[in-house]
Amino acid sequence: MRVNIRKLLFAGGVCILLWFLVSFSSIIDVPRSALGRNHVNEFENRINRLQKKLDEQVEDSNLLLEKVKKHLKKTELAKEDDVDNIEVVKMNPNPILPVLVIACDRVTVKRCLDNLVKFRPNKETFPIIVSQDCGHNATYQVIKSFTDADSSISVVRQPDLSEIPLHRSEVKYKGYFKIARHYKFALNYVFKMLGHEAVIIVEDDLDVSPDFFEYFLGTYPLLYKDSSLWCISAWNDNGKKGVIDMSRPELLHRTDFFPGLGWLLRQDTWRQLEPKWPPGFFDDWLRNPENTQGRACIRPEISRTYSFGKVGVSKGLFFDMHLRNILLNTEFVEFTKLNLTYLLKDFYDDALTSTVYSLPEMSAEDVVLGADSSSTAIRVSYSNAKTYQRAAKKLGLMDDFRSGVPRTAYRGIVTCFIRGRRVYLAPDYQWSKYDPAWG
Repeated sequence: MRVNIRKLLFAGGVCILLWFLVSFSSIIDVPRSALGRNHVNEFENRINRLQKKLDEQVEDSNLLLEKVKKHLKKTELAKEDDVDNIEVVKMNPNPILPVLVIACDRVTVKRCLDNLVKFRPNKETFPIIVSQDCGHNATYQVIKSFTDADSSISVVRQPDLSEIPLHRSEVKYKGYFKIARHYKFALNYVFKMLGHEAVIIVEDDLDVSPDFFEYFLGTYPLLYKDSSLWCISAWNDNGKKGVIDMSRPELLHRTDFFPGLGWLLRQDTWRQLEPKWPPGFFDDWLRNPENTQGRACIRPEISRTYSFGKVGVSKGLFFDMHLRNILLNTEFVEFTKLNLTYLLKDFYDDALTSTVYSLPEMSAEDVVLGADSSSTAIRVSYSNAKTYQRAAKKLGLMDDFRSGVPRTAYRGIVTCFIRGRRVYLAPDYQWSKYDPAWG
């Protein structure tokens, strides 16, 4: 009886084992390595394919995660924008932005000062400081007539009028060396002697627009919000009729090219520039990205200054060829009431790139002829310095470079407005930096 029980138990165990194997045969995939080498290779290939799919899914997940993080960052910045505005206002409830007038020997400084006084909204926010070089007495008397009549206007005279030792080949450029020396003195006076936090700089041959002061007051907070900016300029080097949108006086742009001709500078930036200040040609020195740490400036679509000084160190050549054609804005824009956050680097760069490279492409010749007028914005491509200059000339833009940077360019892109549509002159390659060999 015991033997039968044992046999019965054994038989039952075998049946259970067979049932288990049959039931779970679809789950347990037993490699058939014993059946031959081909089956081993097939099994290894299946594992490799599975591993590849897993790697691709992990990579896709990481890309998606980065996109989500980027989106959340931008969303958070957008949410905090109003808070940032409040913080700037709290930090500077009543900002003082003195206007520094760089003067020398032109009695026409009267025209410049007349316009500044005419459009200045209040004396407390915008005191005027005239710094005079050259020791020209007739010019000094004109300036003194303003300081005598208005205590918010003052004058300081550059004490060092000595000749600057120059190499024979540099003597013909001595005016540029004296200007650089004067700027260094004047900026040190405003920041170190008077202790101002920022200054608007103009030269004695500039007219200003009715909203000149409003422009700087409205854009000034951008220098606090965005560490990638170092200056605000009132000038558009390509601000001629026919290449700007006259219907958009409120439109502003970022630029890697220092425009000058009416610009705003903070004291902390001057502290960085002053130890390295060049002996001459300071404006071109500021156009070298290495000297400004690769930072950008803000510039307007329509200039807020106009140069009337035909006679100067350039002997009137640059004025006749270019400066006389720049248009001065006449429509008042309340910049202090505008949302200018689109100019912040975190928003501007991606928006500019995605917009430009999604546009239809056209040649400069076709743009000038007005071909395919259905497109409200188009892209003109260039691949090197020669193709850039060829296209710029055809479009009516300035075609020169400074340290490889085209005038008004930002990330290699130059924008203008021709025959009723926005035009972007853009590189046809992945832009990373400017080439100093250009120009």
